[in-house]
Amino acid sequence: MAESDDTTGEMSDGLQVELFHPDSDREPGDTNIQAMGFDIHPVVFPVALVLIALFIAVTILLGDQASEAYTALFNFIGTNFGWFYLLVVNLFIVVLLFFAFSKYGKIKIGGVEAEKEFSDFSWMAMLFSAGMGIGLMFFSVTEPMFYLNTPPSYFGAEAGTGAAAASAMAQTFFHWGLHPWAVYGLVGLGLAFFSFNRGLPLTFRSIFWPLLGDRIYGWPGHVIDLVTVFATLFGLSTSLGLGVAQVNSGLSYVFGSEMLGVANIPTGTTVQVLLIAGITAIATLSVAAGLDGGVKRLSTVNLYLMFVLLGFLLIVGPTVFILGTWVEGLGAYLQNILGLGFFTGTLNSAANGTPTAWTVFYWGWWIAWSPFVGMFIARISKGRTIRQFVLGVLFLPAIFSTIWLSTFGGAALNLAIGGGPVQTQYAELGYASFETLGMFVTLNQYPIGVVSGLLATLLVITFFVTSSDSGSLVIDHLTSGGKHDVPRTQRIFWAVTEGGVASVLLIGGGLTALQTAAITTGLPFAVILCLMCYTVYLGLDNEYEILESEEFAETIEELTDRENVDVTTSGDEMVTDIREGDDAASGD
Repeated sequence: MAESDDTTGEMSDGLQVELFHPDSDREPGDTNIQAMGFDIHPVVFPVALVLIALFIAVTILLGDQASEAYTALFNFIGTNFGWFYLLVVNLFIVVLLFFAFSKYGKIKIGGVEAEKEFSDFSWMAMLFSAGMGIGLMFFSVTEPMFYLNTPPSYFGAEAGTGAAAASAMAQTFFHWGLHPWAVYGLVGLGLAFFSFNRGLPLTFRSIFWPLLGDRIYGWPGHVIDLVTVFATLFGLSTSLGLGVAQVNSGLSYVFGSEMLGVANIPTGTTVQVLLIAGITAIATLSVAAGLDGGVKRLSTVNLYLMFVLLGFLLIVGPTVFILGTWVEGLGAYLQNILGLGFFTGTLNSAANGTPTAWTVFYWGWWIAWSPFVGMFIARISKGRTIRQFVLGVLFLPAIFSTIWLSTFGGAALNLAIGGGPVQTQYAELGYASFETLGMFVTLNQYPIGVVSGLLATLLVITFFVTSSDSGSLVIDHLTSGGKHDVPRTQRIFWAVTEGGVASVLLIGGGLTALQTAAITTGLPFAVILCLMCYTVYLGLDNEYEILESEEFAETIEELTDRENVDVTTSGDEMVTDIREGDDAASGD
């Protein structure tokens, strides 16, 4: 994709523009202010900046009171709105599958002439790096180990037993499987459709065009984009904070007395803030290189590193046990997915906090993370049909996540059930300390643990960089009026800001503050996503009507009379693809 390409779905002969784009003289970023290397929306950028600065100042000034306030807010939202999070995420799965398998599934993102900008492999690599990277590294061992010792009350298993291990994998798959990717897929689909098929700005306000019309360019649209900026920023900061905590623990464990014994690296907030500063500096270099030069290249490297670490543990670890864990865990997950999806713990007095402490946090995190991941997915998904998009986004990453979780979680459980060394370390450290050390403790039980531990640390760092890169590009879109390409200075500015907010949250309350930020910003955004289900339906229905209209048919008939134009239709004669010139002649 060329860096100078600022089109949003235009076709070679203006077909998409003439028949599908709304009747409006507005263009992305047409009221922007351009100065000092910035290209900013006159309302969204300054208001977001002021509110972020106020948040940082209040968090620092309150000190310990900020930490107490974050804990109280986290508990309040989990207790009073957990049912809402569970309900809406289930709704998103149903809506997304409806779009994929209904008549709308044949609609192509970008219009009938649109072509893919990225290969399937590059597309998948960027999906993984943006959507799950740091979280999978952080929780792949610690979450199954927590459930082994504190089994989810939904399953009623006895702690430390094989039954508890099976329920642990099912609960972990539930949190990392179809539900999060349904949230991402819904957001990505809405953004991609209204940007590439309707020519509207690549911002959240555009999704509400069917309801607001030109008012998306006024205050209703400004408010929607501001909420999106905060959800993106705090969802991203949560992941960055978790990632740097794991990097700190990993470096301390690998280089300390437990493994190499060559350096005593302290752990704590000060070191983690310094690590954020250093890794953010690396991220700014990558984000300055742009989507092709930085993000795409690093995402591909990430995927290769993931495969190396995954393959290594599969070979040197308990291979048969891991594969059996995957199959059994997958079966338990699929068998209980409906019950888990609606389990709030309200009618179970011994719910042991699982719905609030884990599921509600995850759902809030995914919703807060969804503008970032969804917009990034939208940006790279032009040229795929709705059905291809949904199946790719919903199922492939979810399947890969279960394989990853089974490999690392299974390797840990193998050395924990019955009081093995990983269980001993869990009991000695306690969950709070084991949370960031779990992966390194597990890898150390297998051959060349030092090498695999260093590789795991490197992988967390590269995930940190790609997440920061992708987040910066997304916030740039939001604060530049939906322009696809913004100045390098602006991208660097937001990369630094993200690191700053993550640092402040760590200082102001540690991991609890990070989790609270995620589910708090996710709450209002969940309401926006519910409305989005309806607006996307209206947009797809209108697109289908135009594709079936006489005006469109007459235009296609004129195109087929030209030389070197190839028109492809589906079984019901709906046009699904138009290629011309060399593409038509070669059939590419």
